[in-house]
Amino acid sequence: MAHRVPDLGALELLLAVARLGSLGRAARELGISQPAASSRIRSLERQLGVGLVERSPRGSRLTDTGALVTDWARRIVDAAEAFDAGAQALRGRRDSRLRVAASMTIAEYLLPGWLIAFRGSHPGTAVSLHAGNSAVVAERLLDGEADLGFVEGLAVPPGLDGTVIGHDRLVLVTAPGHRWARRRTPLTPDELAGTPLVLRERGSGTRQVLDAALAGHGGPAVPLLELSSTTAVKAAVLSDAGPSVLSELAVGEELTARRLVEIPVAGVRLGRELRAVWPSGRRPAGPARDLLSLTGRPGAGPRSAG
Repeated sequence: MAHRVPDLGALELLLAVARLGSLGRAARELGISQPAASSRIRSLERQLGVGLVERSPRGSRLTDTGALVTDWARRIVDAAEAFDAGAQALRGRRDSRLRVAASMTIAEYLLPGWLIAFRGSHPGTAVSLHAGNSAVVAERLLDGEADLGFVEGLAVPPGLDGTVIGHDRLVLVTAPGHRWARRRTPLTPDELAGTPLVLRERGSGTRQVLDAALAGHGGPAVPLLELSSTTAVKAAVLSDAGPSVLSELAVGEELTARRLVEIPVAGVRLGRELRAVWPSGRRPAGPARDLLSLTGRPGAGPRSAG
């Protein structure tokens, strides 16, 4: 049907000729040249196989057939305008909200600054934030419950695409009264693996990195405590419940104030990438794209979950 129905531009020109009685005035109203308007009308007549406009020194008038076609054209153009208005309303509704899902470290220590900046440029957009571990972030994105996600871990979760927005380092920390705080030599990987720690739950990016780092040493020991938020883990370590491995972002203030002590570990890589993620094949758009632009990502292209 698409090749048999005239394009909207030609129909809008025909309606303008009917209203203004002049091909030249119709061309000026639509911002095209008179020769271009004449060519478009001729093409429309060839496509339909009928004459539509009679031209004379006194102006242009519709033929009887042209008047009939104009009635049909008006219905098509009105329907197209209604369609466009509806699409704009949908875009407006989409652009009036932003649903973000983020893993704990990013949600607590990075997103607040990004959202403050976002609010400055999008005061009318309602933002909701769901904080959970990386597995929960992936689940919400795949279920259509979030427009943009942020995770910490070793790779992009399956079913998602993403881009690196920063890097983070995990550090082993204890309260100042712990025996490790007086060590003069770094901990070995076997010592770390053999010691019960206060840890985040499985599925968190922090736990994924630690499990992978110690996989060659038997993996981490059974946790002393297993907690579902970075804040809870940090509070347990501050109360001297035991050591933990946490993001440097989360404990920077406590390390500076000496409320926590970093314990060096030899032979273990605890770095990780921070990523923005979204469902595969659907690049962020609207407010999600604008928030992503505020994260200071280093210009890397999207990385597939592959």
